Amino acid sequence: MTHEFKKIIETSYQYFKQNKAAVLATVVHLEGSSYRKPGVRMLISEKGEMTGAVSGGCVEKEIYFQAATVFRTGKAKMMTYDGRYRLGCEGILYILIEPFFTDEAQFKKILSAINNRVIIKIYVTYTLDTETYSNELGSIFTLKDRNSISEASINGQSPILKMFIQELSPLFQLFIIGSEHDAVQLALIGSYMGWKVTLIASPKDPRNKSHFPGVESVKHLNPIDTKILEIDDNSAVVLMNHNYATDLNFLYNLAETNPLYIGLLGSVKRREKLINELIEVHSEKADRIIDKLYGPAGLDISAITPQEIANAIISEIIAVGRNKAVNSLRNQSEKISF
Repeated sequence: MTHEFKKIIETSYQYFKQNKAAVLATVVHLEGSSYRKPGVRMLISEKGEMTGAVSGGCVEKEIYFQAATVFRTGKAKMMTYDGRYRLGCEGILYILIEPFFTDEAQFKKILSAINNRVIIKIYVTYTLDTETYSNELGSIFTLKDRNSISEASINGQSPILKMFIQELSPLFQLFIIGSEHDAVQLALIGSYMGWKVTLIASPKDPRNKSHFPGVESVKHLNPIDTKILEIDDNSAVVLMNHNYATDLNFLYNLAETNPLYIGLLGSVKRREKLINELIEVHSEKADRIIDKLYGPAGLDISAITPQEIANAIISEIIAVGRNKAVNSLRNQSEKISF
């Protein structure tokens, strides 16, 4: 959700500079099931321009209709949307619509927090009673350093008011080590996910960011320089050098970092050889990363083309991040065949 929030803030700041009014719609509560969950947001300008989405597309028009009174009065309001007979989701959405703008100081502060991987904590005061109007309804954004999502009543205030508390983790990072054609496809799909994509190329490679669509930055590094990368537990690394010695050197240095996932291209035999050599060189470093190694990288979907392989890898990274048990190629003990 962080990349969606970033886009909303960027758009809100543009509206502010254009002196254009806007409202923020936030799903704060759900009864039953829905396409998307509480915490999703969309920004709507007075001209009807929409950034973000809170559903598959049916709810947005109704929100824009309901937002007319917020534009007119400048006061936040609640609305409900019963999707049981229209969306097929069997749920009722409770949505807060509030006036929203982002001035220059706010924009710089939030953007700096996102770039510096600071968790953003959001408090949203709302009510389940759509007939109740209160100046206390609305969102407050703060910067924190821990992660949780919860819902609670507000102590000392009206019992009809509730608070939805959400923490947005830093943008997920994808580090692609390699610059061949398959790396280009992985970078592109990773960027579509809203991830912060960094491509690591050889110092001898003359290509730059313009050659890799979707990449936020291209760094020309040797394996020993891996330590300058901010690879944390909200990051994935995929080794795509097509060179065994280079991958081994990078793997050795990646043991000093803490990624969620390390993907390896190539066969099961190649993976085992890399792991065995790493153990021989430095068993302690090997122990740090063996559980994070996924090789061959990707889900077992019989992927053949670079695009399909990229999709398989991206899907596996998502599954690992969500602790979802899936059929990974690394579980194959024999040669992969299609």
